[in-house]
Amino acid sequence: MEQSFSHIERDEKNLAGVLRSRIAGCIGHGIEWFDFSIYANLAIFFSGQLFPGDSKGAKLLAAFGVYALGFVMRPLGGWLLGVLADRRGRRSALSLSVQLMAFGSLLLAVVPTYNQIGFAAPIVATIARLLQGLSTGGEFAAAITFLGETAPSNKRGLHGSFLFFGTGIGLMCASGIVWLLNGVLTHDQMMAFGWRIPFVIAAISGIYAWWLRRNVAETRIFEEARAAGKRKMGSLRELFTNHRKQVLTLIGICICGTFAFYLFAVYVPVYAIQRAGATPSIAYAASSFSLLIYTAVHPFFGMLSDRIGRRPQMLFCAACYTVFLYPVVLSVQPTFWSIAGIELFGLVLYALFSSIVPATLSEMFKTEIRTVGIGLPINIVIAVLGGTTPFLMTWLQSMHLDNYFLIYVSAGSFITLVTVWRMKETNGCSLTD
Repeated sequence: MEQSFSHIERDEKNLAGVLRSRIAGCIGHGIEWFDFSIYANLAIFFSGQLFPGDSKGAKLLAAFGVYALGFVMRPLGGWLLGVLADRRGRRSALSLSVQLMAFGSLLLAVVPTYNQIGFAAPIVATIARLLQGLSTGGEFAAAITFLGETAPSNKRGLHGSFLFFGTGIGLMCASGIVWLLNGVLTHDQMMAFGWRIPFVIAAISGIYAWWLRRNVAETRIFEEARAAGKRKMGSLRELFTNHRKQVLTLIGICICGTFAFYLFAVYVPVYAIQRAGATPSIAYAASSFSLLIYTAVHPFFGMLSDRIGRRPQMLFCAACYTVFLYPVVLSVQPTFWSIAGIELFGLVLYALFSSIVPATLSEMFKTEIRTVGIGLPINIVIAVLGGTTPFLMTWLQSMHLDNYFLIYVSAGSFITLVTVWRMKETNGCSLTD
């Protein structure tokens, strides 16, 4: 009897450990993306408060220019925090990343306006974005590695899918709060102080994420690699000398996903307001609804990839974007269902990709360089392509040439389609080899 109860207690402890690991990787990542995305969602309001310019369009363009600058730090974050994760542990990198993000949000919450402190206002906003970029660059790879290494080999797609499940929660909360504030505050109140409220929430939530991650166990795979005294932990020379093919494959498959995320999850509400004349409340209500569906489908797509493999889902996603993205996005109208339909097209397809990113990328590299191998190249792609998406679309839209950007995205999707077609299936491989 005592042995039976001991077995039950051990199983309960194991289950509790798994739940803590998933919550740490997913909720913490959701808080990161809540912090990071509210900048883009609120730029239409605070750009006039923090940036100089002769017109609203010029100020918004400046705000998105600073948004793009934050992406410059992402490769540096992927490298520095990736090396930290590969040498000191995944938990250390995850804890540091949320601290940096929370501090960046706090700066944005309290920065005085341009009329009060002049050019110091956009400088402080830029520093905050650089900190957030550094944080997110390291967070992404460390979270992918953490979830991949703590998942059963035959359920890595399912367990890894909860990373972007957490992302969806963070994005949905960000969009939902902006929608709620637009409903209860006047436009003048949003311009004056309402835009600061989500940044305050983001800063406070970072404390919880830090506490959560400080109390989660390190991954067994990393501990075994460190105990074995493996050399070249986090080595860039090892990465670019012996894993160049994996690096190029990672870059190719992430082009489509990078465009899709920043186009459909971040910019479409602003695009609908600017191009079609939608009201902010309608645009963000449609965005929140679409993000809810996007979040909900992740576990199902993760389980599907454990059965059929990673490649079929990525192939279908890239092919649909290549063919249909251009006409679908240009069809936007100022109604709830028009905006929601476009976002659902983009986000559900993107979920086929994002649900399996942690599994696929963690299966591509060895333990000793896994985090930096994911973090550095993927953040270069995101910095070059993702960070410029809102800026390019705003600039091209101001000249009525936004259709050229959609052609650009479709071409990127085709590159991903070819890359995935040529890559090997990774489902079921060992992470300890």
